[in-house]
Amino acid sequence: MKTAVLFSGGKDSCYSAYLARQAGHELVCLISIFSENPYSYMFHTPSIEATKKQAEVMGIPLIIQKTKGEKEEELKDLEKAIESAKEKYNINAVVSGALASNYQKSRIENICKKLNLKSVTPLWHKDEFEYLNELIKKKFKVIITAVAAYPLNEKWLGREIDKKFINEVKELKEKYKIHPAGEGGEFETFVIDCPLFKKGLKIKSFKDFCEGENSFRREVEIK
Repeated sequence: MKTAVLFSGGKDSCYSAYLARQAGHELVCLISIFSENPYSYMFHTPSIEATKKQAEVMGIPLIIQKTKGEKEEELKDLEKAIESAKEKYNINAVVSGALASNYQKSRIENICKKLNLKSVTPLWHKDEFEYLNELIKKKFKVIITAVAAYPLNEKWLGREIDKKFINEVKELKEKYKIHPAGEGGEFETFVIDCPLFKKGLKIKSFKDFCEGENSFRREVEIK
């Protein structure tokens, strides 16, 4: 099927796109939602501008849709973007990185149903540790760009998901009930390199922001 990918630049959307391609789907465009609200219920916001560079190295057109990020109202902007992808690229399906959030999955499915499109969620209810280990095995280079849960702090920003990271989040799950893949919003990610990229990305500079207790964000600029 011809598919559009709901694309944030993080591990979930990138790996879902990879799995969809491996399953035989044609990735014809990416859709990134640029939200003014950093606490959007639906959309990932850290380093969202850098999705432009990711799209370039993937060689896939990128549709950008801006939204104020107001709860539920932001879904109208998502629908507008998906409808645009359908009209411009004749897509049959939409790929998303939903892992365990019924809130996100159900709303994407409702939009797809309205537009007569199939919703594809390759990661849905995948074991989180199996998933994280697959990222490493498949050579996904993923860094942390935001944290928002105790005891995570600014020292986690820029860390790569590797074996050490997996061991540490396993302990955090046991002690603090933190979701190891960040599905509860505990952390956000950005993909620097993966099999979908023609070449890896290099970070030119970055700026860190403190947004509250145990809440930090990194904005990266790509060369």
